[in-house]
Amino acid sequence: MNMEENGHIIIREMRKEDVAAFVREEIAQGWDASPDKLEMRLRDRAEKGALPIVAEYDGEPAGYLTVYPDSKWGALGGKGLPEIVDFNVLEKFRRKGIGTRLMDEAEKIAAKFADRVYLGVGLMSSYGAAQRLYVKRGYIPDGSGVWHGNAPCPEYAETVNDDELNLYFYKVL
Repeated sequence: MNMEENGHIIIREMRKEDVAAFVREEIAQGWDASPDKLEMRLRDRAEKGALPIVAEYDGEPAGYLTVYPDSKWGALGGKGLPEIVDFNVLEKFRRKGIGTRLMDEAEKIAAKFADRVYLGVGLMSSYGAAQRLYVKRGYIPDGSGVWHGNAPCPEYAETVNDDELNLYFYKVL
């Protein structure tokens, strides 16, 4: 992937040294963070063709996401469609266009593999900014209902509103 620059923002591939920087910043802002998730994304690049990308703002890692070109999980998993996962912008860098630039790049990547892309978004209020961003970008619910983990929730079932409770959206590219 070529580095792309837009003002203060540079989009590039994730590097090993990004892991510690993001974990440190996520812990500082009160998130429950460990290196495991990002290290898995780097392993998945080699093993599954995942494409983890980072946005730098004035030289500092500011946000990240990963595109899985042929995702096997979630509402549209196993259908040859790319999925955008783990989209995060550090709080101190929000409202600077970083999330938009990351999503622009993710959608360009996804378009190389299919005519649609999908993602899951949490239902907690802490996901509110992401929920609004996805709708503004033209993502619509896929119609499969609410999921917990990697399975749809049965109708009228009790569930827990945690990071695993998601609604899936897709976009025609």
